[in-house]
Amino acid sequence: MPEEAPETVLSVCTTCRAAGDTTEPRAGARLLAALTAEAEREPVPGLRIEGAECLSVCKRPCTVAVASVGRWTYVYGDFDALERADESARTILAGLRRYQETPDGIVPWRERPEAFRKGVVARIPPLTPTRAES
Repeated sequence: MPEEAPETVLSVCTTCRAAGDTTEPRAGARLLAALTAEAEREPVPGLRIEGAECLSVCKRPCTVAVASVGRWTYVYGDFDALERADESARTILAGLRRYQETPDGIVPWRERPEAFRKGVVARIPPLTPTRAES
């Protein structure tokens, strides 16, 4: 029996405010709503979507982070949540499906959605147990 894949967590910065964004809810909160709605229409097994108060990437709104045990963590920015929140949500979820197909979270460059290639802010190595924990 194959081992169950670890849960993937998508954190969406709900305080992101895009240029020209003067309405409430903020663009980041609208992106979270679009992602939640899209995931209800096209479920992504093993994915948990949650809001984050701030991802501290204010110069690259709207920002999301994807993490999973044993995989690299990625932070992506520059998603349009004002005029194309639904399109951004579909792009993010397509990229997460590819991420989940990998053992380590590293999707080959050419297989990533263009928004992930251009919007990557950070790639963080997976946590590993210390020698005392091994």
